[in-house]
Amino acid sequence: MSTEPLQNCSFCGKHKDAVKKLIVGDSVGICNECVDLCIDLLDNDDLDVTTSPKVEIQLDPREIKSYLDQYVIGQDRAKSMLAVSVVNHYKRIHNQDSNLEIEKANILMLGPTGSGKTLLAKTVAKYLDVPFVIADATSLTEAGYVGDDVESLISRLLHAADGDVDRVQRGIVFIDEIDKIARKSESTSITRDVSGEGVQQALLKLVEGTKCRVPNNAGLRKHPNSEMIEVDTSNILFIAGGAFVGLENIVKNRIHGSAMGFAAEISKSGTGTLKDVTPDDIMRFGMIPEFVGRFPSWVNLDELSLAELITILTEVKNSYVDQYKWIFEQDKIKLEFTSDALNEIANRAVENRTGARGLHGEMERVLMPHMFNLRRYAVSGLEEVCIDVEQVNNPTSLLGD
Repeated sequence: MSTEPLQNCSFCGKHKDAVKKLIVGDSVGICNECVDLCIDLLDNDDLDVTTSPKVEIQLDPREIKSYLDQYVIGQDRAKSMLAVSVVNHYKRIHNQDSNLEIEKANILMLGPTGSGKTLLAKTVAKYLDVPFVIADATSLTEAGYVGDDVESLISRLLHAADGDVDRVQRGIVFIDEIDKIARKSESTSITRDVSGEGVQQALLKLVEGTKCRVPNNAGLRKHPNSEMIEVDTSNILFIAGGAFVGLENIVKNRIHGSAMGFAAEISKSGTGTLKDVTPDDIMRFGMIPEFVGRFPSWVNLDELSLAELITILTEVKNSYVDQYKWIFEQDKIKLEFTSDALNEIANRAVENRTGARGLHGEMERVLMPHMFNLRRYAVSGLEEVCIDVEQVNNPTSLLGD
């Protein structure tokens, strides 16, 4: 082994006389120029470190509502309440230096199908630029049974955040069809309700805030040999949504009373509304008291009117009409609708009580014969398809069979 002192930099190879300083260690040397280069690289890496999500204490509920207005039609009261709840939640997250501990307020959204519950949650997450997952409550079961246990929600959120635990712990989980895990009856069952009350109980600690260990793999399944990551759910915002079909009747019976017998008076005031719902009503529906207590912020969504459905068809960002016009344009075909046709499509959705989601099905039904023949239209020289009321009621190809 040579004992002669090093004369050259081990990194760039420059001789010690060509640089200002050569630092020599055990069989290795580095010059001052390489040291400066390493410092610059480390400084640049610090600038590229992933920052926290675009969530600041200065979030304005009015700005959030204005953003929601671009994607969601109507539901002004629900959008305002959701914006305030979200802003307060992220104020709480940033309340690290205060001695005052702020309780987490998860959000429960009640409203008929197609009223915009999922779209509201998805749009808020997009505005905040945080990880977001949608889970169907009907697929959840108690741990140890066939199905997904509640911790799979956090696994999916971790996957959506590309494994960034810090972003996960500021994410949003939307649990859809939450009303489907209601207890099957108010009385205690002799059999385990593993997909109903059992799931509600399993969700309690998760939505309130706990540390859970989830697998760090794309399969999202627990495995004895998989790496486990600890995630704190205290700052994860949980939003639950459900149609709660039949809850209006529970509200009505509470307000007007239930009538039985020959002398009973029949109320003509109609059913109750979700605006009048109390925690006791939801518990009578089948949600356990502990679960209701974990969702102190309630957002009620109304059934969409005919005018609002037409606006969703034509004016909202990414409207259905714009989407299908783009599809037809790919074959150089212009798609147009008469105002009466749009009214009829929206009216069918109202009659079917399917809300905005029903508009998509109606558009598919009306346009399917034309989309099937788009190439024929283009070859035959047809340049425009105009949908009128007749086409809505009896969709047929313009070139026949």
